[in-house]
Amino acid sequence: MESTDKAPYALIRATGELADGAAKLAEEIGATAVEAVLAAANRTLVRRGATAALGAMRPRPAEWYAFDAADQATVDWYPQGLTGSTDSGGIGVPAFLASWYFKPQAGERGIRLTFLSPRTLRYRHALLVLAKPDGSYGPINIHAGGIAVHGDLLYVADTERGLRVFDLGNILDLRTVQNDLGDPDRIGRQNGKFNAFGYRYVIPQTDMWQLAKSGPHFSFVSVDRHGGTPRLISGEYSEDVSRGWVGRWDLPFAGGEPAEAYLMGHAKIQGALSQGDTWYLSQAGDSTRNGKLLVLRGGAWQTRPFPIGPEDLTVQDGKLWSLTEFKDRRIVFGVAL
Repeated sequence: MESTDKAPYALIRATGELADGAAKLAEEIGATAVEAVLAAANRTLVRRGATAALGAMRPRPAEWYAFDAADQATVDWYPQGLTGSTDSGGIGVPAFLASWYFKPQAGERGIRLTFLSPRTLRYRHALLVLAKPDGSYGPINIHAGGIAVHGDLLYVADTERGLRVFDLGNILDLRTVQNDLGDPDRIGRQNGKFNAFGYRYVIPQTDMWQLAKSGPHFSFVSVDRHGGTPRLISGEYSEDVSRGWVGRWDLPFAGGEPAEAYLMGHAKIQGALSQGDTWYLSQAGDSTRNGKLLVLRGGAWQTRPFPIGPEDLTVQDGKLWSLTEFKDRRIVFGVAL
């Protein structure tokens, strides 16, 4: 990790009409909480399922959960980001949150957020949306390569723009205003009905932190709660070993330059997380080859085994957690720190 100029990674606030559009929707539909979404979970994780995701990894993770058969098989949706109740500090039950992006065969359905309970092994998807001033909303077409939650605020990596922000105190339940979930092939308000491609819950974007100058990319996000001041971490995936960077901003987030910025010196980093002076980097292989966990501790790098297709990183229950993206190999897994 080599210290580098912080100025290229500065972020400025660009809220625009986002908050107004989200507030208008919340006023009409009413908000619910993360705990309520988990209580209404409609899918089931398989504990220690989808073992193909582990490939040649030895030893195996301390724990892992596989998404259900439909989510394993889909070629439309791909999991990317991971965060959880420990990052938040405000979610009242143990939970993981995962982001997925839509790789359309036709049309665009944007990005979604999954709420998972490690207690009940139940989960549910919600749609992240862009609210409009007229009280409607539409999909958000980004990769959502990483997510992190601090308090009620969910930060989502927008590759070329910076960080999008969603308020998890502003989850909207369409069932509170209508008896069905609308047209599964439509999104937004039509003929007095709310549609969200069949999703029950929508979460409108409320804020935006945008790059002051174009150039760097934002590929992943995480939270470092080690020590006195929590910090938000973000950085860039690159196949060029000289380009991938990572930065840390103090929380609560106020934009500007990161407090620290580093060149990672490693290619294909899908997620980065620090615990004080120790760094963890999730390095991709390919769709059939195991990735690696790179650990910088005491000034020395260590390489540890990781599954196939590892992505974003978070810490929960004293373990380092990530998730995998490829078809039939989609798990959320935890390893020792």
